[in-house]
Amino acid sequence: MSAHLNKYFDNASTSFPKPGVVGEAMHQFLDEEGGTYGRAAYGRVFKTSMMVENCREEVAHILGTSQSGHICFTANATQAINTLLQGIKLGDAEVLVSPLEHNAVMRPLEALRVRQNTTWKCLPAESDGLVIPSEIPGCITSKTRLVIVNHQSNVNGLIQPVAAIREALGSIPFFMDVTQSLGSVPVRVDEWKVDFMAFTGHKGLLGPTGTGGFFVKEPLLVSHFIRGGTGSRSESFEMPEVMPDRFEAGTPNTVGIAGLQAALLNPPQKRWKQSDLENLLDRVRSIPGVRVVAAANPANQGGLFSIVHNDWPPSAIARKLFELFGIEIRAGLHCAPLAHKHFKTFPTGTARIALSPFHTPEDLNYLATSLESIFS
Repeated sequence: MSAHLNKYFDNASTSFPKPGVVGEAMHQFLDEEGGTYGRAAYGRVFKTSMMVENCREEVAHILGTSQSGHICFTANATQAINTLLQGIKLGDAEVLVSPLEHNAVMRPLEALRVRQNTTWKCLPAESDGLVIPSEIPGCITSKTRLVIVNHQSNVNGLIQPVAAIREALGSIPFFMDVTQSLGSVPVRVDEWKVDFMAFTGHKGLLGPTGTGGFFVKEPLLVSHFIRGGTGSRSESFEMPEVMPDRFEAGTPNTVGIAGLQAALLNPPQKRWKQSDLENLLDRVRSIPGVRVVAAANPANQGGLFSIVHNDWPPSAIARKLFELFGIEIRAGLHCAPLAHKHFKTFPTGTARIALSPFHTPEDLNYLATSLESIFS
């Protein structure tokens, strides 16, 4: 029976398996199409350029924005975040962040602190990291220039109340990191009046690695981070101002975008229900010595959570799950030390479990039984 189970629970690192059409689309592109993007005027290039623009439209649809031209592709969410944070004028300014930010945000902010005297502080939050919108106005100062919120934590799976946060911010620019949420949690860029958003293609969207990007509401407010050829305005040494060329220097990952488009056009039906996740959490919480690191309110819980044990380090939990039951999870700090300090799980971290839409209730039962077994 167990040989047919999906034992991969590290989907917060990267999703697996991918839909079969992803690999097929990438293979077809390499084997039959293979054109460049926007660099010539023959059929193969037209077809490739159309594919990239169609994928951009699909990303706009899932992001909930009508401004598809304001979406730029990058190699991943980290490059997208760096492009935005390095391009926004944050010298001598203050940035407010949720206490659950990933190092993809915190390391660029640290670099800005050293080089440009940018400061940051955490938004008020509950013990599970849930930002408290009513307390935000009291945190805003004359130096506040940006607020950054991780839509879904990559440590405990908490989903932030972004609509309420946006309303509490007033006119302060709002930056959302949807790396963990996009594809599994609804996102509404236009409705939420988001100014900046970074995403990746290889997690909840089930696309290939090497794909990601960002949305920017007012492109001229962000300076260029990478400069180079775009196929447009080639007579000038200056980067073009037109979007998306303004931020898409160099040849894009066309084969990856082909795979991402296939994933976006063929989303699988999720095989587990929220009640299945809640049952799993209840079973794990009942194991003696185990603490579950998750959202306090089940309504705010996404499809990942962490655990710690009174006597077992996270690495030992991960090792035993793999050695005895073939279950693959990640242990450690998950590149989010700020979150672990908030949860008081620093510096050892947690053992993290992250679901995919391909998991079934039987898979979750196998995981729960395995955890009960190793701690018995």
